[in-house]
Amino acid sequence: MPRSPRTLQQRLTEGVVIGAEGYVFELERRGYVKAGPFVPEVILDAPEALAQLHREFLRAGADVMVALTYYAHRDKLRAVRREGDLEAMNRRAVRIANEVAAEGDALVAGNVSNTWSFDPEHPVGSGRVVREQYREQLGWAVGEGIDFVIAETNDYVGEAVIALEVCQELGLPAMVTFASVQSERTYDGFSYVDACRVLADKGAALVGLNCSRGPETMLPLLERIRAAVDVPVAAQPVPYRTTHRTPAFESLEYEGGRRAFPIELEPFGLTRFEMADFARRARDIGVDYVGICCGGAPHHVRAMAEALGRTPPASRYSPAMELHPVLGGDGRQGSMGRWEGEDPAAAGSP
Repeated sequence: MPRSPRTLQQRLTEGVVIGAEGYVFELERRGYVKAGPFVPEVILDAPEALAQLHREFLRAGADVMVALTYYAHRDKLRAVRREGDLEAMNRRAVRIANEVAAEGDALVAGNVSNTWSFDPEHPVGSGRVVREQYREQLGWAVGEGIDFVIAETNDYVGEAVIALEVCQELGLPAMVTFASVQSERTYDGFSYVDACRVLADKGAALVGLNCSRGPETMLPLLERIRAAVDVPVAAQPVPYRTTHRTPAFESLEYEGGRRAFPIELEPFGLTRFEMADFARRARDIGVDYVGICCGGAPHHVRAMAEALGRTPPASRYSPAMELHPVLGGDGRQGSMGRWEGEDPAAAGSP
């Protein structure tokens, strides 16, 4: 059942909703998720670490706590021999998101993702497997209490439609987003604009893009999607410097061809200021849900929230570089941190 008296739809009419994801990447950096399988075992192994990251995103200005059930489905848990933890992991993830959301004014989103089980050559048989996985996950999420569902990182329109249909069976609004890994089309042959149009026509509450693309390669697609659909549009890029030659961060490489994705991406990262600029640009073209995906961290979210006119709790600690002893410009200190007028020879003497 929904847990917030102010629904997603109400908040969208009031202005841009700020999202924050990237939990799996950030928790991997902190030592709580194994790169490779990227299964969120942290939910049961270190729940306090997950709650802390939720709390940091909330303080940074996120309007939504997303239950960390990305890849917490039967096939992925079987790969790490934790299929027996399936229900406990899904329920605990939603419970933690609810506990932290109650500390502020945040919505709670259930979450389903690409399953790697859908086969467009066998859509009925593989679709049945996907549907049952989504029903399992979202059935538990509904039991714990969520406001809406984010069905994300979709590579196939066929799989995205199944996620939407399960949400509709459960009476839940759905935000459905595609991972635009390929330059122009989904893996089952739809342009990303047409993919969003299909999901909007079938009743998705929001449609758009997440993951894979950084701001520069996502924004042009967002403009075309915004012009093509009548429902709210969502955008959650990765904070990496993707280009026309490498539109998705999965294809970023070092000189010589060594792959950067997924655990050597640091040299390609965007600053908080570049993500703040994305937030403004996305708002200005009419994007309704502005967030961040893999690689995102609380300092990015705070900068994006401030760029959109917010003053979240974490803004108390926003940079004040004028007070820096070396870089400050308050007139009392010189370029090397000495008091102006001080004898350089005497500096540092007792």
